[in-house]
Amino acid sequence: MGSEKLRQLPSVDRLLGEATVQGLVAAYGHRQTVHALRETLDAVRDEVRDGADVPEIAALVARTSVRLREHLAPTLRPVINATGVIIHTNLGRAPLSTAARAAMEAVSRGYSTLEYDLQAGRRGHRTLHAERLLCELTGAEAALVVNNNAGAVLLALTRLAQGRGVVISRGQLVEIGGGFRIPEVMAQSGAHLIEVGTTNRTHLRDYERVLKTHEDVALILRAHHSNFRIVGFTAEPTLPELVALGAEHGLPVMDDLGSGALLDTAQFGLAHEPMVQESVAAGAAVVCFSGDKLLGGPQAGIIVGQAEYVEPLKRHPLARALRADKLCLAGLQATLLHYLKDEATEQVPVWRMIATELAEIERRARRWRRALRRAGVPAEVVDGESTVGGGSLPGETLPTKLVALDVAHPDRLAATLRAADPPVVARIEEDRLVLDPRTVLPEEERELLRAVSEVMR
Repeated sequence: MGSEKLRQLPSVDRLLGEATVQGLVAAYGHRQTVHALRETLDAVRDEVRDGADVPEIAALVARTSVRLREHLAPTLRPVINATGVIIHTNLGRAPLSTAARAAMEAVSRGYSTLEYDLQAGRRGHRTLHAERLLCELTGAEAALVVNNNAGAVLLALTRLAQGRGVVISRGQLVEIGGGFRIPEVMAQSGAHLIEVGTTNRTHLRDYERVLKTHEDVALILRAHHSNFRIVGFTAEPTLPELVALGAEHGLPVMDDLGSGALLDTAQFGLAHEPMVQESVAAGAAVVCFSGDKLLGGPQAGIIVGQAEYVEPLKRHPLARALRADKLCLAGLQATLLHYLKDEATEQVPVWRMIATELAEIERRARRWRRALRRAGVPAEVVDGESTVGGGSLPGETLPTKLVALDVAHPDRLAATLRAADPPVVARIEEDRLVLDPRTVLPEEERELLRAVSEVMR
């Protein structure tokens, strides 16, 4: 009986003659469609052998369509971030401004001046594209853009300290997300780690003692604590103090800032995050920071500082391996222009989210509540907190208003929202699923509310 049923199954060639299958061929290609048809028929044969009925052709085509859609769906997809974490590392860090996205689209459309000097009519250098803007904004003499901040730190240490010693406080031997560890990056660069002080207290005299006893020191490194904070009985020399000490011994100071703040976070009710301009003004020879954290641009590692130390980095062989591409440089240029035009808090999404007043967030939250209640979804507006994230301002929060959904299984609801199109990533707080308007872009509101309404129905 089973073999008779199996003979009722259509062949791949027969299915390819169906108009609906030809639609799949047009959408996914002949080879992928044939492969999916074979996989579907193999699965159905196993089911028929176990006693199932032979499905209709329409059902076979439908299963093949689902298989194709799931197999060829991109794994890198846009999501709606309703978590309230502004620089969400797992969700791609900083969303880009409209101008940055337009600039990246424009240079990807055709050819560009990536390494071509229009005026001279000959080969140019990609290193110049963001350099003028970075120098104007930070006060640095020179600048270089690479693919990320870990690359920037690695390049600087390799060129400036390979085979020699680098002095750093034990309290700054940080590990940040993704396993980036200062000691390991330093070892990869070929520099020798020289630790001073203790985890919680390092004094200037600790540096002085090492510099007197170690002859082959290349530089002093200060690393921003990034995603943690040491509190209580603590001490650490300031950057100007380290620069002055370095000058006494003829040593440059390198400052790994990480976050790349060009605006003062204190004006938005947060703790002060060290700014790039401050490090340059303090005399740091080299300052490294990210382009996609508080700067709010595309992923990039940025090196600014004194030309004497930055220029040699451009000619190092490792710089080619770490160089930024045309999309990054175009997006970074557009982002930096927002700062030059004093419009970062209006145009750069990260700063717009940080600067948004609580009253505006509450208006959005109440609007969401009304829309959800009209769709039959029980929703409440409650007090909450947003965080900056991305290794910036650890422990600091911004007051917000949350839309809370009181359901029996918030974990299940969260998983269902992540499976929506587009996926919605929320958080669970006090056994309720909550949505934070601060990190939801205005153009995403309608899709968010539609997804929540459909899932709840």
